[in-house]
Amino acid sequence: MKKVLMLKSSILGEHSQSSALLDDLAMLWKDKGAQITTRDLAADPIPLLDGELANGLRGGDGLNDRQKAALSLSDKLVAELKENDTIVLAAPMYNFMIPTQLKAWIDFIARAGVTFTYTDKGPEGLLNGKKAVIVTSRGGMHKDAGSDHLVPYLTTVLAFIGIKDVEVIYAEGLNMGPDYATTAMANAKQALGQLA
Repeated sequence: MKKVLMLKSSILGEHSQSSALLDDLAMLWKDKGAQITTRDLAADPIPLLDGELANGLRGGDGLNDRQKAALSLSDKLVAELKENDTIVLAAPMYNFMIPTQLKAWIDFIARAGVTFTYTDKGPEGLLNGKKAVIVTSRGGMHKDAGSDHLVPYLTTVLAFIGIKDVEVIYAEGLNMGPDYATTAMANAKQALGQLA
C-alpha cells in the first residue's frame, strides 16, 4: 500500500488552489488504497528557525524547554518523512519563492546526520528510494523562466536529503483572468489524474 505524506503550505485556507489540488489527489489515491497523512503547515505552523532553535536541533545535553520542544517536533517531522514513500508538497509561489511556512518545515527536517550527512565526496542524502511531487500554483506565468526560483530550490533541497525522483505539477496564470485560471486548474487536475 502506498504511504503518502501531503504538505499544505498556503495561507489562504479554504480559498487555496494548491490545497484544493492536494485534496483532489488525496481522494484519487485513497480510492486506490493509499494511506494519506496530511500536514497543514499554515494551520499548524512550525516555529521559525533562530539561533537558539538551530542549536537545539543539534541535540545534546543542557537544552532548554524551547529547544527540547523544537527537537521533539523535528524528530516527529523526520519520522513522517521516513514513514512515507511519497511526499507531496503544495507550494504556492509567494514573491517568487515558497511560503515561509514551507521553509520553516525544511529548516526542521534538514538535519546533518539525520536526513543528510557530510562525506569526503560532499553531502549525501539519507532519505533514498522516495518519490516527491511538487504541486505549485502561481498567479502569473513562470514555468521555465528566470523568475521561477521555487522549483529549482525545492528540487535542490529534496535531492540534498536524498529524494531525487521528483515530479512537478503546475497551475499557472491563476490571477490572469477567469479563463486562464479555469484552464490552469483543469490542466493541473488532469496531470494529477495521470499521476494517480
